[in-house]
Amino acid sequence: MNKINKLGVVMKLSNSIMEEFRKIKGWGFETCHLTCFDRNMLTDGYAELVNLAVEKSGIEITAFWCGLDNPAFWNFYDGPSTLGLVPSVYRHKRIETLLLGSDFARKTGIKNVATQMGFIPEDPYDSNYMGVVNTIRFVAGYCKNSNQSILFETGLDTPVTLKRIIQDIGFDNVGVNFDPANLLMWGKANPIDALDILSEYIFEVHAKDGEYPTDVKNAGVEKPLGQGRVNVQAFVSRLDAFGYKGPITIETYAAGGLWDEAVLAAKKLLESIMHK
Repeated sequence: MNKINKLGVVMKLSNSIMEEFRKIKGWGFETCHLTCFDRNMLTDGYAELVNLAVEKSGIEITAFWCGLDNPAFWNFYDGPSTLGLVPSVYRHKRIETLLLGSDFARKTGIKNVATQMGFIPEDPYDSNYMGVVNTIRFVAGYCKNSNQSILFETGLDTPVTLKRIIQDIGFDNVGVNFDPANLLMWGKANPIDALDILSEYIFEVHAKDGEYPTDVKNAGVEKPLGQGRVNVQAFVSRLDAFGYKGPITIETYAAGGLWDEAVLAAKKLLESIMHK
């Protein structure tokens, strides 16, 4: 059924990255997304460690997910004023962090840099909208000089708002890291429908599941893959239908201390769908 031939998993940058890469290689993964929320780790020493882990394991890192500086409140009340590049009061330092992330990705041969940009204003005439556009345009230009792309993580914006700002930025190296669960958990869209809106801009994809919000303050609950409302089979089929050929990267935080089991269960589910 499906022409996607690589599965990956989200991995955190750590001192044990060599062992972690060898473990997921043993599980049959070929790719990963590397994440880091500590700008102090974006050093030459850690870049050398990552390069060695890639060399020894054969794992390909298809995206570097660059976490931005605190404060960060992941809810509907405090999120708009603290998350991503939207709040102007934190913007300068976070631009610096993204540039550090781009440099780190370049040193480790990673072509896609992803992050959560924040709650992009729905109104294109909002006084802050063009400031966000110009900020991401600056970061995109920096990444372009290193032959990299900068990716929006889906979730905090409606698909139409996300498509609009990508077009307004106007750079061909600006795209989407499509996370279907985030769209559900933040109440922004049905992920299957969102694929139709954003398909031309999708560079990377997460496999994650979740539920719609049930209160007015907090995002919905993440669920193990296949146990939420994403409809994984329809999601993978739709990716295939519009010609997505990249990896599907499993991301899960829903398993508590059973991360290994959750990742392997997600892999089994995806393979059963992809091999039909």
